[in-house]
Amino acid sequence: MGKIVGIHHNQLSEETAARLAAIVDSSFDAIISKDINGIIESWNAAAERLFGYLPSEAIGQPVLMLIPENRYDEEADIISRIRRGERVETFETMRLRKDGVLIPVSLTVSPIKNSRGEIIGASKIARDISALKESERKIRLLLREVNHRVKNQFAVLLSMIRETRRRTDDPEEFEFLIRERIIALSKSHDLLVSSEWVGASVFDLVEEHLKPFGHEEQVTLSGPMLTLLPNSVQYLGMAFHELATNSTKYGALSGNAGRITVSWQVGVGASGEREFSLAWEETSVPKPGKGNSRGFGTVVLQRVAPQSVDGTAIYERQAGFVRWVLTAPASSALVSPDFDSDGS
Repeated sequence: MGKIVGIHHNQLSEETAARLAAIVDSSFDAIISKDINGIIESWNAAAERLFGYLPSEAIGQPVLMLIPENRYDEEADIISRIRRGERVETFETMRLRKDGVLIPVSLTVSPIKNSRGEIIGASKIARDISALKESERKIRLLLREVNHRVKNQFAVLLSMIRETRRRTDDPEEFEFLIRERIIALSKSHDLLVSSEWVGASVFDLVEEHLKPFGHEEQVTLSGPMLTLLPNSVQYLGMAFHELATNSTKYGALSGNAGRITVSWQVGVGASGEREFSLAWEETSVPKPGKGNSRGFGTVVLQRVAPQSVDGTAIYERQAGFVRWVLTAPASSALVSPDFDSDGS
């Protein structure tokens, strides 16, 4: 009976060893074993994929071949802890591929003992965390960008509040104007969020800011498919809101007889550089009112919007007629400034 049991035990040991070997070989993580002196003794398929060495190139070589010189002390500390029987908890570090490329890895190191309980080496499990590190880098960049955007929005809001306050003494009117302008700013912000802050097309921006005022049949939009930079979206959105608001009170959108034409193009400017130009032209039946006073909208159209794109603007208002023409370097206003006037 003892002999049969012995054979059965050996069979189980062989099966267990084979199962463990299969697990190691099929693992997506690099699993390497080394002796107590740091010489590589085993090398699975994932280690080959991660580090670029064939088993025949790695086994028998010092594990230092995988470690950047400036991290040799790290390996000495690991060996020291393994000899004391300690398990090295998972930590992040850098390792060296065969082609000389450094890769970030998550590393766990455990002692290997023989049947007598003596420490004879260590096993290392290395996981490539390049994708994780790239994601973390993008998140950090995004957070910095969001921080910048938030500060920029605060600056815009403070300017908006200050300039509006200067031009009205009525608290209710002040509250109404600020609310409407913040809502307009949020519309531009929504367009940017939907594009992951890449920008927004001129068409979408104008349409979004004119939509709340209705009278779509009185508005004509004309121009190539051009994408405005985020900064352009915010400030030109403010300009379109002010133009549309004034038009609703005193101009084309205050009745059914007026017309608004918004056109844009890219051409070659006087300096020989690519130039973006946009024109808002409005005709209507003249209405009495204070439409010609210098309010916050005028400041936006003549100064704030053109300065935001390093450009200039002409703003003309007469009875029954409004014309606003913005001209700016294409590189300051557009995501892809090299379009011809037909958008090609």
